[in-house]
Amino acid sequence: MKINLANIKKAQKLLDKSECVAIPTETVYGLAANAYSDIACKKIYKIKKRPKNNPLIVHYLNNQVLKKDCSFNNDFIKLYKKFCPGPITFILDLKKNSNISKIVTNKRNTLAVRFPKHPVTRNLLKNLNFPLAAPSANLSSKVSAVSSADVKDDFGKKVKYVLEGGKSSIGLESTIIDVRKKPKILRLGGLEISAIEKALNKKIFINNNPSKISSPGQFKVHYSPGLPIRLNVKNINKKEAYLSIRKIKQNKPNFYFLSKNGNLKEAAKNLYSILRIIKKSKYKSIAVSKIPNKGLGKTINDRLKRASKF
Repeated sequence: MKINLANIKKAQKLLDKSECVAIPTETVYGLAANAYSDIACKKIYKIKKRPKNNPLIVHYLNNQVLKKDCSFNNDFIKLYKKFCPGPITFILDLKKNSNISKIVTNKRNTLAVRFPKHPVTRNLLKNLNFPLAAPSANLSSKVSAVSSADVKDDFGKKVKYVLEGGKSSIGLESTIIDVRKKPKILRLGGLEISAIEKALNKKIFINNNPSKISSPGQFKVHYSPGLPIRLNVKNINKKEAYLSIRKIKQNKPNFYFLSKNGNLKEAAKNLYSILRIIKKSKYKSIAVSKIPNKGLGKTINDRLKRASKF
């Protein structure tokens, strides 16, 4: 897409003043602020109504910029070369002399980092003297934003500026992997685990529902449209919306589909947008058809399962 330098300059000026700005990424929109500033990072938590024990992901342009904040190892380097920039977040050891705000990490000695692929945000990062702490740009525990309109729906004028970048191309948050010792997945996301396992040539343990929160995106209630959700449903109630993985012959007003033919990448991209549409359509609940538990279907099922705990 065409880069609007005037918009990027406006976002930069606000970020330099420790304000929050919504930014586009290929996964979802992020609520961004200077990751070195306590003042700026406090604003993220306040605007999102985010629990203070939920750490933030920090976005960097590249690993050369990251060097001053985190320690690397071979697994990180392999995955960085293969998938970055892209929808993968790494848990790394934080260097003692790092300027990262303790508010970002909740006083931990680790940091969640990622390298966004979206050209608008990459251009913004090139013009900043600090990385960006940026959780998803939505109210805490609610459906993530995949467009600038979603951000405005959630926050109105509480966010100083929304940097336009079109609709997010993936539509699901990044996959989070702890690579400090034995690699393990802490959150399913937009990068399939099979691709990670192939790159590292090893089986990866999944710790997606820990008893203790150790990284972003691990709360049991998350991604919720604010409606009860029933999963793997065959019999639909009259007053609920029906969400199907593919378009079906029955064309009723309460029927919604994630993709035309069951394509999981298309379904992932459309998930949050359709949940928002259903919410605005005043249904009492959502019934979801069985979704294949493979590839990005695993992530879709994870999101719907967490949303169903509303």
